[in-house]
Amino acid sequence: MCFGIFTSPNSESGRNDLVGFIKEIAAQGMYVCLRIGPFIEAEWTYGGFPFWLHDIPGIVYRTDNEPFKFYMQNFTTKIVNMMTAENLYASQGGPIILSQIENEYQNIQRAFGTAGSQYVQWAAKMAVGLDTGVPWIMCKETDAPDPVINTCNGMKCGETFTGPNSPNKPALWTENWTSFYQVYGALPYIRSAEDIAFHVTLFVARNGSYINYYMYHGGTNFGRTGAAYVITGYYDQAPLDEYGLLRQPKWGHLKQLHTVIKSCSTTLLQGVQSNFSLGQVQEGYVFQEEKGGCVAFLINNDRANKVTVQFRNRSYELLPKSISILPDCQNVTFNTANVNTPSNTRIISPKQKFSSVDVWKQFQDFIPSFDDTSLKSNSFLEQMNTTKDESDYLWYTHRFENNLSCSKPTLSVQSAAHVAHAFVNNTYIGGAHGNHDVKSFTLEFPVTLHEGTNNLSILSVMVGLPDSGAFLERRFAGLISMQLQCSKGESLNLTNSLWGYKVGLLGEQLQVYKGQNSSGIEWRELGNIKEQTLIWYKTTFETPKGEDPVVLDLSSMGKGEAWVNGQSIGRYWILFHDSKGNPSQSLYHVPRSFLQDSGNVLVLVDECGGNPLGISLDTVSVTDLHQNFSKLSFPSSS
Repeated sequence: MCFGIFTSPNSESGRNDLVGFIKEIAAQGMYVCLRIGPFIEAEWTYGGFPFWLHDIPGIVYRTDNEPFKFYMQNFTTKIVNMMTAENLYASQGGPIILSQIENEYQNIQRAFGTAGSQYVQWAAKMAVGLDTGVPWIMCKETDAPDPVINTCNGMKCGETFTGPNSPNKPALWTENWTSFYQVYGALPYIRSAEDIAFHVTLFVARNGSYINYYMYHGGTNFGRTGAAYVITGYYDQAPLDEYGLLRQPKWGHLKQLHTVIKSCSTTLLQGVQSNFSLGQVQEGYVFQEEKGGCVAFLINNDRANKVTVQFRNRSYELLPKSISILPDCQNVTFNTANVNTPSNTRIISPKQKFSSVDVWKQFQDFIPSFDDTSLKSNSFLEQMNTTKDESDYLWYTHRFENNLSCSKPTLSVQSAAHVAHAFVNNTYIGGAHGNHDVKSFTLEFPVTLHEGTNNLSILSVMVGLPDSGAFLERRFAGLISMQLQCSKGESLNLTNSLWGYKVGLLGEQLQVYKGQNSSGIEWRELGNIKEQTLIWYKTTFETPKGEDPVVLDLSSMGKGEAWVNGQSIGRYWILFHDSKGNPSQSLYHVPRSFLQDSGNVLVLVDECGGNPLGISLDTVSVTDLHQNFSKLSFPSSS
């Protein structure tokens, strides 16, 4: 089994203890592909780059640009030095058998022209020059320079991979997507066990020698680490779900597949491969050793019909879209479409409800007006460059004199952020949001203005930074235009007026999420829940007994972020429904490592629409119909 690990700029302590993690992998008898990047994408905010990189003069990411190459080389060298100092490369007796430089660069290479090709050459030479003693790879990079190995990412690399670009390079599959990342407003992507097994087997039959699952184990985007619109739960449909529980039949079916492949791995590595037709859309692959070892793969590419084929004077029935493996070229021991692992079901067990008003306290966040801001500009500032990714929130405030003839104009705000909430004279007017596939949206509401001076405050919200594409450093977020319109065509354009800015919420500045009482924080009894906006809620709870994963059911909340004992369990966005009218995610993982024996403090900030009285603390388990998988064992690999 080989773990593929992406590195990040903070890889030295706590949950980011990269060295400690790799040592634990070695202790479990497994290997590592260390994917240094430093650009990783991975649905990680800003593709894994720290935002301070944006402010380096003259920088252009991921091209033949001297400032970027300087910091990229520094980071790569630091990670390699961390590994070599601990003897973690295979050349030193350690578990790291591969390293990766860059990530899926071919997706954007054309945008940089000649400079893109020069950058690929430089990155390869720089990485190889670090003398790790193990091969370097570039995924999705057909022109990876020797000796760097080009590899495949995707769901069907047995079909789509054009192969190594040199005869002395192996066929490697860096990311076999067991599902796909999910964004707010979207349904989960369900990839079947049969489909995964088919394409893994096809890749092996066509001389593939390495398959890394992405993801094999789901996870959680704690804090603000998720990229734009990406939900907090990550690859929950993996063979091991977000909580580490088996997702059957996916886990069991792949375990059986890899057990079979491992049983004949010597022949697959040493035998001579041959390919032949078995029918119009049927084919076979045979690996034959001189000493007699023989492995056959019989493939049916017909999605609708099963067929009977003849192979070595025997008849074999092949299920639709399937591959049969014959480890001795005679007997079928595995068919990719024949799933005999029973499905399991997730069980949610409520442990504590927070339905009593008495268990909650609340803190009303501050709505700033123009006079409360020190940063001013005569035009809209770009949001990411203003917040420096220190907060999801940026206040745009303006003071103006009402000289419109209509009594109730329409406020129209165009935004390239993700969410906007409008307040006029401290009164909430309404909110709007975009989605993952549309880069801007419009907020429009009728507003009632005072005669004379009025204060307008727009809270612009990001739900993660962009994580992919060329010229990431040039991306724009935040408000684009704003005007007040009367029905007769009369309007007041406020876009290029004098605006005041405030980064973040007051509660963030006061670190309300730590649950401590400090100056400026006045926790009160729960108010009128239906009319509240920008409210912090606080309560306590006891740790559920046992070892089952712990989750918070936040299906009664609106949008915001949650903390347990001062540690963020991620963003939630219940109000953003999928096409079936349900939240994309309602259960939020609380790792037991975050919990104390008793007196755990839960703090949430809700932008609008949240009802904390509906929150519950639950545990998660799965049914196990035939076998007891309580002691988890990983499948073998070839």
